[in-house]
Amino acid sequence: MVPYPAILASNSRISTALPPGLVAVFVGATSGIGEYTLRSLAQHAKAPRIYFVGRSQEAGDRVAAECKASNPEGDFIFMKSDVSLMRNVDTVCQEIKRKEKAINLVCLSQGTLYNTDDDPTVTDEGLRTPIALTYYSRMRFLANLLPLLQTAPGLRRVLSIFAGGKEGPVDLSNLRLDHGSNPIALRGHMAAMMTFGLETLAAQAPTVGFVHSYPGPVRSGIARDRNWVSFVLRNLFWVLGPFIYVPEEESGERHCFVATSGRFAAAGGKGEEGAGVGLGEGGVVAKGADGKVGSGVYTTDSKCEAAGEKVDAVLEKMRKEGVPGKVWEHTEAEFVRMVGTTAVQ
Repeated sequence: MVPYPAILASNSRISTALPPGLVAVFVGATSGIGEYTLRSLAQHAKAPRIYFVGRSQEAGDRVAAECKASNPEGDFIFMKSDVSLMRNVDTVCQEIKRKEKAINLVCLSQGTLYNTDDDPTVTDEGLRTPIALTYYSRMRFLANLLPLLQTAPGLRRVLSIFAGGKEGPVDLSNLRLDHGSNPIALRGHMAAMMTFGLETLAAQAPTVGFVHSYPGPVRSGIARDRNWVSFVLRNLFWVLGPFIYVPEEESGERHCFVATSGRFAAAGGKGEEGAGVGLGEGGVVAKGADGKVGSGVYTTDSKCEAAGEKVDAVLEKMRKEGVPGKVWEHTEAEFVRMVGTTAVQ
């Protein structure tokens, strides 16, 4: 476990260790863990320019005003969009690319709970909404914005907040999860697709660090949808939440640390351009998702620690079977089916 005081100490150095005017893109940051992480970065960074994407204009205006109050030198630009649709993701990315030449951080936390086969929610692009948000939308943002991440000074980082360390078998006959309702199996499938997607992108951009995190139980809006699964979870969280929740501020600080620390540097390791905040005395680069220190793609738990050997073995078995390549081939084919290209220029 990375001690919380060490995390706070690292975050306190962001304003001096990273260049002023840091550019970040947050998707899913108008509530929950994404918002807590955005707030933490807004507080610590010097004159940041942060784009954040969500569905609610009211929530976006609130978050922008509160971040501006905490850091008057920063710019906090809300972009309203339904990013369960890849065409909308492309529109958002094109708008950002018109304004920016480099991006230091992309933080992705958009998602919703999986519903049952009896009551699926499907986008007009043909995907069930949960996997559209949790996987395809995130990979589309990264495919579109990767060139800008590769040119950024001081920090080049991707943080995808979902279920790092909870990876399970990938069902190659049901990659889109058009059917199935076992929550553990669904989470394991999507988590593995996420980690493999990040590994594929890291191979294309070895100067960018990628992290797939599992936040643990945190108060958020994930169960706000109106279906029976959300109803059950809302009531369960209402009873158990006070005993198990990671405090909101702590979750934000921990994810801000993962998003900026040299502990999660690109494959070049610490000292490389874009590695982030220096490790400090006694600091070490983390073990990667492939079990190797400093491999450039990391899975972390709520305490910022790497996944255990059991998950490493599950992922390695699938790598040997060629699953990552099949997942990415499928992903790009779905992008072409939905919007005609593998990425927007």
